[in-house]
Amino acid sequence: MQAVVFSAMGQAMQCIERPELVPGAGQAIVQLQAAGLNRRDYWITQGKYPNIQTPTVLGSDGTGTVTQVGTDVSPSWLGRRVILYPGLDWGPNPAAQGPLFRVLGMPDDGTFATSVQVPIESLFDKPTHLSWQEAAALPLAGVTAYRALIVQGEVRAGQSVLITGIGGGVATFALQFAVAAGAEVWVTSSSTRKIQHAVSLGARDGFDYRRDGWDRELLERCGPMDLVIDSAGGSGYRNLIRIAAPGGRLVSYGSTAGRPAEFDLFKVFWKQLKVIGSTMGSPDDFAAMLDMVRHYQIHPVVDQVFSLDDAATAVAHMADSPQFGKLVLNCRI
Repeated sequence: MQAVVFSAMGQAMQCIERPELVPGAGQAIVQLQAAGLNRRDYWITQGKYPNIQTPTVLGSDGTGTVTQVGTDVSPSWLGRRVILYPGLDWGPNPAAQGPLFRVLGMPDDGTFATSVQVPIESLFDKPTHLSWQEAAALPLAGVTAYRALIVQGEVRAGQSVLITGIGGGVATFALQFAVAAGAEVWVTSSSTRKIQHAVSLGARDGFDYRRDGWDRELLERCGPMDLVIDSAGGSGYRNLIRIAAPGGRLVSYGSTAGRPAEFDLFKVFWKQLKVIGSTMGSPDDFAAMLDMVRHYQIHPVVDQVFSLDDAATAVAHMADSPQFGKLVLNCRI
């Protein structure tokens, strides 16, 4: 098999030959057709992710065909086209992941390879309306968006929703899911092109978060937001508290801009806001997300496809976030 190995900080990832995988008890080998990239992969290569372990094969998202199973696994899995749940050992509590939870692709070898070894619980049938590349774009960003918007955010038809940082994988899926749910969606971005693309996917409009007073403009044009989905945090978080409707919800699934510089607790309690954290999603969330994708025939937005041996270039491409949607690797060599 071929695998792209991240060996050490400061060293470029290399596609090398490795021994063929053999399934253990309760495991399956999936011959991968495509793998999706996530910001997580980029942050690991930059040393900005906790508990980095090397050498490892990055990649949390994958889709392909089951070629081998362990002796205690039903042979009915053989030959099935599957999409991988990108987490391991969520635990018994649906409200939050357990202490053993981790994401595929460090420390466990991931999907930047021609095949991957995963527990049988990680296998789900690939939605038939999706191409291999579209399916590979879905898992980690899709389940993160689904949990933030549907499970934690409890979005409902007719509600007003703001999604920040449109163009990223999770934000783009959140937009698609919110539109499918019948919500009225607005977005923020520093890119006019990305806002226009979001409108083509069903957003009502967008705002440049770099412009002073964008939050006041949003309130004047759209009114307060029932739900805000955010991954940035940072100094702009005070604007999100300002534009949230009384009784509204703010769901945070990341903090790429750092901790909020100020947190107006008075507005939080006076407006009776719900400030909610969200991280990835459980296997049940993943199954429900796939059902939604099938029901509404949602197609992930794939920005660009790279070859497996060009994985290092693909990861580096995320440095300035020029893409709208997802980057994908073709794993067939």
